[in-house]
Amino acid sequence: MQDMVTNSEPDCPFEFNFDPENFKVGDMISYRVTESFDDMPFVGILLEVAADHVILAHYGEHESGGKRMRGTRESRPEVSSAEALGE
Repeated sequence: MQDMVTNSEPDCPFEFNFDPENFKVGDMISYRVTESFDDMPFVGILLEVAADHVILAHYGEHESGGKRMRGTRESRPEVSSAEALGE
């Protein structure tokens, strides 16, 4: 992802929703797996939105029935290593 932002094209190629109060199914979000990857950003798509959590899939895997992961409902949801990696 580092090579996606250059001096000639400084904007990120993704548009994220960072407002957990307005999350809706289909939104593209940035999520984290801090137990294993510190604050490294991952791109996900929201599949379900509940009052206290979200269900998401990694971007690119959501259309093919990729792994569903439970995350926190915050501006950049946090997903556990167990959810993301099966640990």
